[in-house]
Amino acid sequence: MTRAYDEVAVGDTLPELPIPLTRTSIVATAIASRDYQDVHHDPGLAVERGSRDIFMNILTTNGLVDRYVTEWAGPAAVVKAIKIRLGVPNYPGDTMVLTGTVTAKHDEDNRVEIAVRGMNGLGAHVTGTAVVRLPSKDAT
Repeated sequence: MTRAYDEVAVGDTLPELPIPLTRTSIVATAIASRDYQDVHHDPGLAVERGSRDIFMNILTTNGLVDRYVTEWAGPAAVVKAIKIRLGVPNYPGDTMVLTGTVTAKHDEDNRVEIAVRGMNGLGAHVTGTAVVRLPSKDAT
């Protein structure tokens, strides 16, 4: 079901989305995004380069933010922009919890801005903003 622009208000919160951070998911998503940097799949080399273990790549984080927003917005929503900033790494064995809040609405083109945050056991892994265009209530 697609969320309608008219049904969304500034201050609305999106439901939390916990993402288990498994070694397999970190390696598989790095490979799927064609990021073959060894810090995303080789624990020994990641440690040699100063990390405590392999860690999630930014392309995966960006994709997870997109997934989070579009699952909330629905299939008729159009993602117009995602701007993120990475913080602490996502390491295997932890969980990242994505949260979001509607921060602005633009009536002229049905755009909604959402502040997004992904927290893990070390702190904020990702912070940013997503902008989606939602259909009007009569169009859903």
